Amino acid sequence: MQPELKPVRTDDKGFGRGTSYEPVQDVAYSTAESRKVLRNTYMLLALTMVPTVIGAWIGMATSGIIMASPIISTLVMLAAVIGLQFGIAANRNSGVGVALLLLMTGLLGWWLGPILNVALSMKNGMGLVGYAAVGTGVIFFAMGALAQTIKRDLSFMGKFLFVGMIALLIAMIANMFLQIPALALTISTLVIVVFSLFLLYDLQRIMRGGETNYVMATTGVYMSLFNIFVNLLHILMALTGQRE
Repeated sequence: MQPELKPVRTDDKGFGRGTSYEPVQDVAYSTAESRKVLRNTYMLLALTMVPTVIGAWIGMATSGIIMASPIISTLVMLAAVIGLQFGIAANRNSGVGVALLLLMTGLLGWWLGPILNVALSMKNGMGLVGYAAVGTGVIFFAMGALAQTIKRDLSFMGKFLFVGMIALLIAMIANMFLQIPALALTISTLVIVVFSLFLLYDLQRIMRGGETNYVMATTGVYMSLFNIFVNLLHILMALTGQRE
């Protein structure tokens, strides 16, 4: 089973990123406010790794709960994550929003348990997990560098990426029933592309002052990184995994 969850993204100013997909005003990249939001985003992103790791450790020990009914578990988890994101958005200006974000990352860490168990059961499992983590980090830093150097406003990408994400979600749910390996690999590849572009889009919005709330910024960046890691691991397992 491939755990793959998509973040809620919307152009409603009252939810999600707190901003619309309309072009951002051309502001200086390195204003004091945008630097502060970016710094706080990175700090909170680092903090989210703690509940993620703890959740993954628990998930590996309790993976039977998910594997007993993977399709139902996936739909329930998807609903829970979407609900938590609504809660995060509603409380983004208070500590409750941070607490809900940490809860969500812990829950997603727990959801990683089954795929980590499968990966680590392979002869080269530790290496695969390491390569997926390193690959995710490389994509993150590459998108960050591009966001800082690209002069063109990338706000126009938001609506297209949102539509692409919804299409991939529908395809993923369909393939849960179809179980076509080639389609699963295609979906994973496209997820990596879409969420890498979402990283670029999100990071540039922060740097340009289009996203001023670090809780919402962290939520978007974390969900992109989560999906990139899971799908990189899935591809590596399918193509280079060595069964015992």
